[in-house]
Amino acid sequence: MAGLADVLIHALRCRPELESLVIVQSAVSRGLITADFLKTKLQGNRNGAARAALDLVLPRADSLLEVLAHTHFVRAGLRVRMHVELAGVGEVDCLINECLVVELDGHTHLEPRQVKKDRYRDNASVKGGLLSLHYFYQDVVHRPEEMVNEVLTVLRHREVGRFAPARYAPGWVPPS
Repeated sequence: MAGLADVLIHALRCRPELESLVIVQSAVSRGLITADFLKTKLQGNRNGAARAALDLVLPRADSLLEVLAHTHFVRAGLRVRMHVELAGVGEVDCLINECLVVELDGHTHLEPRQVKKDRYRDNASVKGGLLSLHYFYQDVVHRPEEMVNEVLTVLRHREVGRFAPARYAPGWVPPS
């Protein structure tokens, strides 16, 4: 029988990054071990990839979807804050580059009451000057590249003013 730390270290060294990250995040979230403790056991050059995976462990994760999405966004070079409280909106799953809310929706988000609540929260986000996107399990797990590309596209559109009032859009002609 192997101890938890040994199993996690083995996973970090031998399993693909996302697999080992999910395993470690589960143990950390349950309060069974800390990422800092594991880092002390992974010294030296050969453990660099394992330590990099540990850097992706979230202090608080309400779901493994959050961990995976956070990892994909960070790996794409985005600034990501998790569980951000926004005035008039409430807590959002991810705030990317301080301008884009990303919500990660499980099956309960398809219930009529939750759909309505999410739409009001989206409206409040936009009213507060933030854009909002929603992704589901299949997006985060099975098509993460597409999810990240969509986020990058929205951020590029924002940078060039595509979400600005019409009078600021390229080629706008005032009404006569």
